[in-house]
Amino acid sequence: MQKDRNLKRFMQLTVYIIALLVLGWGFTPYQSVFLGAILGLIIGSFNIWFMYRKVKKLGQAAAEGTKAYSLGMLTRFALAGLAVLVALRYPDTFHLLSMVIGFSSAYIIIFIDFFLKTIRTQ
Repeated sequence: MQKDRNLKRFMQLTVYIIALLVLGWGFTPYQSVFLGAILGLIIGSFNIWFMYRKVKKLGQAAAEGTKAYSLGMLTRFALAGLAVLVALRYPDTFHLLSMVIGFSSAYIIIFIDFFLKTIRTQ
């Protein structure tokens, strides 16, 4: 399916960006900044994957005529809150602002991928 390919491409791009962040963590003196970005990107990517799974189940339930109860918003908020708590608890290890940027970058990856795919198809 097309949506499965989109998710696979998103996960591949995310892994490449995490690899770049790991290189930045290993070769620069800004370890806390890069670790915060890695934490945020991992949590953000998991949230996107979790939402994809829930939407897929919702679509199947609608096609079958059964009920789907939740899209897991509370779980995704709890994960984001957990990432913030970890960054606040260990500020010398995880930089809070870079964690927020890393979390947001998961959504930016989707936007850029969609934009580039739209340009390629025209």
